[in-house]
Amino acid sequence: MANPLRQFDITEDEITQVVTVFYARVRKDPDLGPVFGAHIAPAEWPAHEAKIVRFWSNAILRTRNYSGNPMQVHMSASDVQAEHFPVWLGLFDTVLAERLPEATACAWSALAHRISKGFLYGLEIRKPPGEVPVFS
Repeated sequence: MANPLRQFDITEDEITQVVTVFYARVRKDPDLGPVFGAHIAPAEWPAHEAKIVRFWSNAILRTRNYSGNPMQVHMSASDVQAEHFPVWLGLFDTVLAERLPEATACAWSALAHRISKGFLYGLEIRKPPGEVPVFS
């Protein structure tokens, strides 16, 4: 029986496909590839992708199979910058549109954009005292 608390209609297999295709493209992206490459060794990609599948499965399907603090991870990585998020979201939206029905792609995109706003907020508040945060 489907979880009535899930965000929208999608399967675990579809989540896995999106994550796999997306991160294959991230690794080739001139802006994102080096940032991710600094934190994830080639042999670690399968484990990272599995963790991200659990993250999205938890966020969308409410599976409760993810534990972690992605905000803390992003804030502690000093090379993750606010300008990376539009690139990440654009690439993610492209993969969603290619792999999923339109309504599902739009729903997942909206969720990803909401989550990214939280991450951007976290990046802004990590700025040193005296530097004015920019919330846009």
